[in-house]
This record gives sequence, C-alpha cells and structure tokens, in this order.
Amino acid sequence: MTDDLPQHCGDRVAFAADLRTDGEPEAEFNPGIAGRLPRKNVAAGALVRDGEGRVLFVDPTYKPFLEIPGGMVEDDESPLAACQREVREELGLELTLGRLLLVDWMPTHGVWRDSLQLVFDGGTLSRAQIQAIEPAGEELGGFEFLDLDAAMPRLRPSKARRVALAHRALLAGETFYGEFGRPVP
Repeated sequence: MTDDLPQHCGDRVAFAADLRTDGEPEAEFNPGIAGRLPRKNVAAGALVRDGEGRVLFVDPTYKPFLEIPGGMVEDDESPLAACQREVREELGLELTLGRLLLVDWMPTHGVWRDSLQLVFDGGTLSRAQIQAIEPAGEELGGFEFLDLDAAMPRLRPSKARRVALAHRALLAGETFYGEFGRPVP
C-alpha cells in the first residue's frame, strides 16, 4: 500500500475516486455530533540535510526562531502533500519526501490550539539543489545548514526537542511518537 503513496500524494482526482469507491459516508450515530467534535491543527515539516549531515533551517521573517521547512496542512490536503507544497513555496525545491520520522503532539499554547506536528525525511540535497534554493522573499529571511548543537539555542525549546527526536528517528530507521518534543515509549 505504501507504494501507492507517492502516486496519490496530493492528487485530488485520485482521492475523489477513492472517496467514491469508499461509498456513502458513515451516518452520524448521534445527529449533529460531527460538528461538535474537536478539531486539531496539523503541521508537516521536512528534515533536510546537506552532504555533511547538517540540517536545513529556515529563518522566518515573522518569528524570532529558526524552523525546519514546512507548514500548516490545509483542509482536504494530505500532510505529505502539504509538506511538499510548503518546501516548494518556501525554498523553490521539488523534493520527493521520504518516510515519516515523527508524529509529535503539541498542547494548546496561547491562541494556538493543540496540534499534531509531523516530520518527514527530506533527504540529502546535492550541491546543485542547494545552489537552486530560492527563499520565499516576504516569508523567509534566509536559510542555513546547521549541526543540531549549533541550532538548538536558536530554536524554540519544543522545536529543538522535536528536531532532535526526528533526527534520532532518522538514525534509528524508525518512526517515533512524541509529546511536545519528548519521546513516548
């Protein structure tokens, strides 16, 4: 089944066909309950590296911390498709993302509702790909490749934990689950 993923990633026509094949949606067991259920935000980012194993970080113009490339998943958009779209919009790169490294739950914080933060393997960029990066002008002040130790003080603490946990998952060849950047066995 995972062999179908890249072919369907973000393909609204394929998803529409799958929905038709699935048949009528399930009836609400309690009329009106679907509208009362909680909703979560979902964000998807990519752990992208250079040939030396350093991680690609972007410098958003609208916040004081570095981020990994990625962003919010839109309605009816798969997380994988959202991550590819965000990387393309932010950096001008067409990446084929690898496996899911991390699912990290983040609690409600200020005006931001709780969310799931997904991190995919963005692979290792060639020199040509790095030279082709074009940061989105108004959204990004730039980008840089950093070792995790050098990046940590420039990340929000929860993001530092999340990136480190995703990196551990990459090295372990596994997918991890975390809560606010902390591993859950």
